[in-house]
Amino acid sequence: MSTLNGTKILVLTSQEGVEKAELEQPLAAIRDAGGTAVHAAPKVEPVQSMVGDTDKDSTFDPDVAIADVQVADYDALVIPGGTVNADHVRADAASVALVTAFVEAKKPVAAICHGPWALVEAAVLPGKTLTSFPSLRTDITNAGGTWVDETVFHCPGNDWDLITSRNPDDLEAFNAKIVEVVGARGPRI
Repeated sequence: MSTLNGTKILVLTSQEGVEKAELEQPLAAIRDAGGTAVHAAPKVEPVQSMVGDTDKDSTFDPDVAIADVQVADYDALVIPGGTVNADHVRADAASVALVTAFVEAKKPVAAICHGPWALVEAAVLPGKTLTSFPSLRTDITNAGGTWVDETVFHCPGNDWDLITSRNPDDLEAFNAKIVEVVGARGPRI
């Protein structure tokens, strides 16, 4: 059984519109597996979560502002979905630069639902196979990726691991794959 003991994983959101389960459950899964989960947002101010695209739910306090993140301090990156959240993340230059930096450092990236929009914007998908919410299929294909309809998909191509899932119904498989892939790599050196 893989564990995340000694690992530190960054979870990236905007300030609003993150799908509650897609933030809350990966944070819990990382911690339950012995890892340290750190939530980053543009500002260290409450992040509004949603259930679906219209129902506001809880707020979450991020641990760190994106501007203060050092990629070398982390073992992997997780990008939750939520249509509004994902749209804000892909439109935020600092967030996109952070995604690019994780890929350039060859660290695992996991994205669920609409989260892969940040990967499209970062132009890191050529040669990668991934899944997402079905409406992103054309965006992913146009960005050079290959889209598949799978519960969870792990693509190790181009010397970096990409883990993707379609929606909140896939969270159990998504979280298990994060623990497996990041746990197998171990903590940063």
